[in-house]
Amino acid sequence: MSHLKERKEKNCLNCNAQLQGRYCNICGQENVEPKESAWHLVNHFFQDITHFDGKFFTTLWLLISRPGFLSAEYARGRRASYLNPIRMYVFSSALFFLIFFSFFKVDDNTINNNASIKGKTLKQISQMDTAAFNKFTQEINKEAFGNNTPMSRERFKVFFDSALANMNPGFQFSGTNYQSLAEYDSLVNIGVVKDGWVKHVFQRRQLQIKDKYKGHSGEMTKILIDVFLHKLPQMMFISLPLLALLLKLLYIRRKAFYYVNHGIFSIHLYIYVFIALLISFGLNKIHDKTGWLIFDVLKVFVNFSIFFYLYKALKNFYQQGRIKTISKYLILLLSFTFLVAILFVIFLFLSVFSI
Repeated sequence: MSHLKERKEKNCLNCNAQLQGRYCNICGQENVEPKESAWHLVNHFFQDITHFDGKFFTTLWLLISRPGFLSAEYARGRRASYLNPIRMYVFSSALFFLIFFSFFKVDDNTINNNASIKGKTLKQISQMDTAAFNKFTQEINKEAFGNNTPMSRERFKVFFDSALANMNPGFQFSGTNYQSLAEYDSLVNIGVVKDGWVKHVFQRRQLQIKDKYKGHSGEMTKILIDVFLHKLPQMMFISLPLLALLLKLLYIRRKAFYYVNHGIFSIHLYIYVFIALLISFGLNKIHDKTGWLIFDVLKVFVNFSIFFYLYKALKNFYQQGRIKTISKYLILLLSFTFLVAILFVIFLFLSVFSI
């Protein structure tokens, strides 16, 4: 209930029905004065999203502390006491990806720090002591220029930047020996190359990328990663009904559970995953700032808790024995990992065709 003043008139402003109390028995609208302050608007916004009347925190605590309980309550029809799972998913998903994109920003430093030479990233190389650095750069100098002398750190930085700038974009959908898109198209036009439709599309896209970002692989990689990361919310959303479908197939003999029940279970699981990953990101940032091992250990514990949570949720919600639950748990993990891998490849291709 809002804290706005109730109207003296007893007709509903929404449907014009006659009122017997504060709420319309036809459409449910509250009979309050339509004029409200900015504070009321802000307050109503947060209440509408999260139901900050105790329901949000109660639901959150039960979701974390009692895996599978909320899904079971929903299946029994006990829903008014808890926050709606779909609304909670939308809120937690929006919050998760808002923070996720602020944590994972793709810039030139990200590309440079993740690029590697002889299996070592720039960050790892910069942290080498003098003896190890001299030995490493001596090998590089010998292979690249036939010179046995080690490089200075300034000279190596110049060499690394030059090597990174001249990297080939490196996307090999089907393999290509053509130097440019024009060369490929001309060979296709005169009938020398007769690729199938799928291979033809991949060849042309690969060569378009090669032509567009020639000598600028860092820029191409940055754009590709950014496009792919911004497709993750879509990938997560699509994977949710697929997880529910796998659960439906695994528990097909349990006639009391409908597809919607598996869907609600999947939504609650995803919400916990969002919460656990947010905590993990925070611990990782603290570890990077302090260097304290305890935060790295806690991060591993939080990440592992996702797998334990899934097992406990399956056991509590579907009420089967330990052996059956473990068997279905392992089957679910393997099959869902396979589905996610397929989605990953599909969205990676979509990202490549978007840049």
